[in-house]
Amino acid sequence: MDVFNSTSLKDLVLPSGNSSKGQNGQITIIGGSKLFHGAPLLALITASRFTDMVYFTSPEPSVGDVASKIKSSLLSFIWIPWEDREEYIEKSDAVLIGSGMMRYKKEWNDGGGDETREITRDLLTKFPNKKWVIDAGSLQMVEPEWVPTGAILTPNQKEYQRLFGDKTPAEVAKKFKCIIVRKLPVTTVCSPDKCMEIRGGNAGLTKGGTGDVQAGLTVGLLAKNDPFLAASAASHILKKAADHLFEKVGTVYNADDLSNEIPKLFSSK
Repeated sequence: MDVFNSTSLKDLVLPSGNSSKGQNGQITIIGGSKLFHGAPLLALITASRFTDMVYFTSPEPSVGDVASKIKSSLLSFIWIPWEDREEYIEKSDAVLIGSGMMRYKKEWNDGGGDETREITRDLLTKFPNKKWVIDAGSLQMVEPEWVPTGAILTPNQKEYQRLFGDKTPAEVAKKFKCIIVRKLPVTTVCSPDKCMEIRGGNAGLTKGGTGDVQAGLTVGLLAKNDPFLAASAASHILKKAADHLFEKVGTVYNADDLSNEIPKLFSSK
């Protein structure tokens, strides 16, 4: 299996000096719930550094209230009403679904997981030709047969086990014709015809929110890049940013620090 190298970053399509507004991609992020307001915000802040426009929507009204307040200090996204979601998905180059969305948990017992399941099924099956990143709550509710061809899945260990059991990432990618990112100390990224190891990183990446940063980075790169390259590069960049932080402060950093470190890494690549 090949190991991802920083030299491969030169293959990424990034904003060029002569580009104009709108030419560097538009994405939609669907996420958030009454319990998890911050997760999609971490994703959108990270994604906004790599694409021209980020649209953000949530099925949870309280997330909209939070987003409206945040707009006073963070101007890098457009909040869209939930009822307009399909219009913005249609015109986006790539879509992230699941960050901060509700999943089943017996002590909550409020049907939030059912709503996530229905939203995920409805949108993935209605827009099978879109470039998707499926993460977090949607990964816990999705059925493998709903996954569109070429979609990027970014499961943690529990999510991977629930969906795929003991199958290897290579088996999963071939069977479901997707890109699978198995996040471990050595991450494996597989498409139906090849796999890549992503090395590096440290224990600081176990903190809450770092997966949302990775999902945002992935969808930001996916807008204008091949899914396998976007997923592999995002995993590599995240680990490199974590290693840079480790050199400065050890594991005493959080997801916000990680998101802020990524542009510094890119400027010196």
